[in-house]
Amino acid sequence: MGERGGLVKLGVHCVTCQKVAIKIVNREKLSESVLMKVEREIAILKLIEHPHVLKLHDVYENKKYLYLVLEHVSGGELFDYLVKKGRLTPKEARKFFRQIISALDFCHSHSICHRDLKPENLLLDEKNNIRIADFGMASLQVGDSLLETSCGSPHYACPEVIRGEKYDGRKADVWSCGVILFALLVGALPFDDDNLRNLLEKVKLGVFHMPHFIPPDCQNLLRGMIEVDATKRLTLEQIQKHTWYIGGKNEPEPEQPVPRKVAIRTLPSAEDIDPDVLESMHSLGCFRDKNKLMKDLLSEDDNQEKMIYFLLLDRKERYPSHEDQNLPPRNEIDPPRKRVDSPMLNRHGKRRPERKSMEVLSVTDGGSPVPARRAIDMAQHGQRSRSISGASSGLSTSPLSSPRVSTPQHSAPSGSAANGISSPVFLFMPMAQTAVPA
Repeated sequence: MGERGGLVKLGVHCVTCQKVAIKIVNREKLSESVLMKVEREIAILKLIEHPHVLKLHDVYENKKYLYLVLEHVSGGELFDYLVKKGRLTPKEARKFFRQIISALDFCHSHSICHRDLKPENLLLDEKNNIRIADFGMASLQVGDSLLETSCGSPHYACPEVIRGEKYDGRKADVWSCGVILFALLVGALPFDDDNLRNLLEKVKLGVFHMPHFIPPDCQNLLRGMIEVDATKRLTLEQIQKHTWYIGGKNEPEPEQPVPRKVAIRTLPSAEDIDPDVLESMHSLGCFRDKNKLMKDLLSEDDNQEKMIYFLLLDRKERYPSHEDQNLPPRNEIDPPRKRVDSPMLNRHGKRRPERKSMEVLSVTDGGSPVPARRAIDMAQHGQRSRSISGASSGLSTSPLSSPRVSTPQHSAPSGSAANGISSPVFLFMPMAQTAVPA
């Protein structure tokens, strides 16, 4: 467990008995900039409600810890599923792929790019349905703007990200999905090498072997997604119209989200802007000019800034802050409080001052790179793909990893597990435990 890792425990709601994953983030072990990336991930998750995206239920906090209450899925990672089964049939691969594309299309429609899609960040529920997780590297891409921060995992990152160029995050996600589809069908990765530098060169060239057993129409789809020229790379709309994507009789369609109709209205004055929602928008990191943001929010015309504002406001109104009733008595010195909708405390547990600017937050981590993982044939190779550091490779790391259960040697936060209560609403439960990588 590194400084950027989070402890994850199984929780059970004291009243409804609903199981959740509670990610516990120690403020004191994170820098202010990394904490702000955590806050950005929280704000992004509030914008997404889709059947195939891991749901953020609530956020609690005290002076030392952040508690992220996430949907609990019991099927583990798609990575481990591939390890166990090897390459999948085209039918099963298509089922997973459709669910990934459906969720990603929803994210992109809300201007959210994931930027770290890989089997390790795709979780499975008890019915083997996909949940996209770990939005620690996600970014809001507004309009025709381009992204600059090179991040992700080298096996799944697109050439323009590897080269350190400005890039379209939506096209970067499509490349990653192409690599994932290849892995599902082949049980190995299209680009691989023991040497990281050689691996990155292979990705930039984009030359890979296409096995003969992949159906011809799927080969065509893969070549369109794993395309070095980003201007020629398939869009999500083109993917969803492709013959292989559509094909397959009597195969279930991905579950679709319940439509949310959020009214975008005119805000008469700055006093009518909700400060908690504005703080969440600050956390997204893409609104550099505070004066412009206020001007856009007060505009009589509809725009993307107002859409994001009212989506976050709708979330706040649908999940109001109130303590649950009829709960067991508490005796903790500093019990976690349910957050209203904005980051109130800094890493030292003090109230966060209002920021004077909304600079884009990017975090790079020094040190040596993680050795490149071999192909997904896990009979010999059991190491997960890791998001590696900007100092070594130009790719930056995520402050939060996918929800996994913690190792037993880590002590629980004081005032929590000692009393059997992890939050005002949830009890910690014992279960099989694995490590959360940094």
